[in-house]
Parts: sequence; structure tokens; C-alpha cells
Amino acid sequence: MTDLVQVSTATETRDQALQLAQSVVRGRLAAGAQIIGPVTSVFWHHGEFGTGEEWQLLMKTRADRYPALEAHLLEHHPWDSPEVSAVPIVAGAETCLRWVASSTLRTTR
Repeated sequence: MTDLVQVSTATETRDQALQLAQSVVRGRLAAGAQIIGPVTSVFWHHGEFGTGEEWQLLMKTRADRYPALEAHLLEHHPWDSPEVSAVPIVAGAETCLRWVASSTLRTTR
């Protein structure tokens, strides 16, 4: 099976998360995306302690598609320096894993 990853980022609003999710799935950079929120974040940013509400975006993709997905997220994200991270998917239902792999194949459009 192809190496797969789950990628996460967060946005300030649900609409921002939805726009990012739609653009990465339409572009086949991710097979699917879930938007979770609002969630409460506790963080350090620019040397200051803070809390806030965010909308978390979880995306599933092939590991070889991660660089393109990251570049897209960084270019289209409303924040200047968003968190974008990936963790390997080490196990899952075979049909789901095949769906992620086949849904993120590059197209020749």
C-alpha cells in the first residue's frame, strides 16, 4: 500500500476551513477533509501566551502528494505562518486506504 498521511491545519473561521478543504479536494491534493470546530486552542505565538477558537481541518493524502498539499495550504491559507503538519497513517480499513490512494492520483488536466 502507498504511504499515506493525515495532514492538519486550523483557521479562524469555518468558511476559511471550508474554502481550503474544497480547494485541496478539488485539486486532488487530498482525498477528503473533515472540518472540526470550533475547537479551543492554547498556544504561544510571537512570545505571547494566548487562547482562541479555531476550526481544525484534517486531510488525508498520499505521502508523495504532501509537498504539493503543503505548498497549496501555505499559499492559500489566510494566516501568514499557519501550522501545517502531517502524521503517517499506519493502519486503516483497506478499502478506505485504497480510496485515499486512488483519489489523490495526479490528473492530466
